[in-house]
Amino acid sequence: MKQYAELYKQELLQNIIPFWMQHSRDREHGGYFTCLGQYGKVYDTDKFTWLQGREVWLFSMLCDKVERRQEWLEMALHGARFLEQHGRDADGDWYFSLTREGKPLVQPYNIFSDCFAAMGFGVLSKVQRNDHYTDIARTTFGKILERRHNPKGKYSKAFPDTRNLKNFALPMILCNLSLELEHILDKQVVDRLISEVLHEVMEVFYQQDLGLILENVYEDGSFSDSFEGRLLNPGHSIEAMWFIMDLGVRLGDRKLIEKATDIALHTIQYGWDEEFGGILYFMDCKGHPPQQLEWDQKLWWVHVETLVCLAKAYQLTGREECRQWFDRVHEYTWKHFRDQSYGEWFGYLNRRGEVLLPLKGGKWKGCFHIPRALYQVWQTLEKLPQENPGTKIQIADNG
Repeated sequence: MKQYAELYKQELLQNIIPFWMQHSRDREHGGYFTCLGQYGKVYDTDKFTWLQGREVWLFSMLCDKVERRQEWLEMALHGARFLEQHGRDADGDWYFSLTREGKPLVQPYNIFSDCFAAMGFGVLSKVQRNDHYTDIARTTFGKILERRHNPKGKYSKAFPDTRNLKNFALPMILCNLSLELEHILDKQVVDRLISEVLHEVMEVFYQQDLGLILENVYEDGSFSDSFEGRLLNPGHSIEAMWFIMDLGVRLGDRKLIEKATDIALHTIQYGWDEEFGGILYFMDCKGHPPQQLEWDQKLWWVHVETLVCLAKAYQLTGREECRQWFDRVHEYTWKHFRDQSYGEWFGYLNRRGEVLLPLKGGKWKGCFHIPRALYQVWQTLEKLPQENPGTKIQIADNG
């Protein structure tokens, strides 16, 4: 496993980051282009706030964790200035999308725009030491907590009190966001939030009888036998489990890490397409046809987040099945998603593993999942000992 570390490092620094540095920056109006074709050509100039925030975070994180390169810092600041000037409405909520010039296109209905704005400004404040950026991140995070039980608010299309469901995505993101912003938040707030989201993820959305995590449950945590209630998103569950592992390390809770590893391994096995390889996008927990027509596509973020999860699980537990699955997912991912002829990776494959869309970025794919995953796998596997690399690391067991 340790031999993968250098491969992932070089792919991050020599392929992925140069691609976004070259093609993403809008030098005329600020912010970033994310709708990039196979060779980096811009095919649409709309700017999606959550992808802007993610790219600010990515280049800030590189400055904080890898090296304080001036070009990386300038790239992060470039996006931050655009977001600060154009990203929020009068109430401080972050729009979903903007024109190239920064005029609002879609109302701030999506709380994940706020999550990634907070994440971006929070890490940027570490490398730039700017109280104003800290205030933006902290204020945005406070508003997220205010909205967390009714994320869409007045923009929700659901009829009230008929089928009141809550979604897995927000508590999942808060598992990670709480650690990303820990340096600017009150410790009691972080500790309380971690306790709450751990309960939601590991006790409410996780269904012990299935060994799987549902995407939606009733507000009281009970099962809804509906399209939404039966929905499984294996990639979401697996990504969440490496967030949980990070929390397990912070808390010194080995039992939590082992449980997260068990859930991740079961989900990977459940979601793996034995006929064509790769992990299915959506599934129904009762085996019914999913509502999503794209259910059988293979997506970039699902596979790279799985690699992160398996790398962390192997490092923390030393379990051989984690190594075996890592090898298998690595082979599939690098063979099918990586563009062998140019830069960056493809995002969307059909079930057979053929490129479905040749784009390198768009409304959903930006400078985030692939570079973050490459960084995480590089850093995780680099920590493995030279000898007996499967020996689990020592964690003070407070669980």
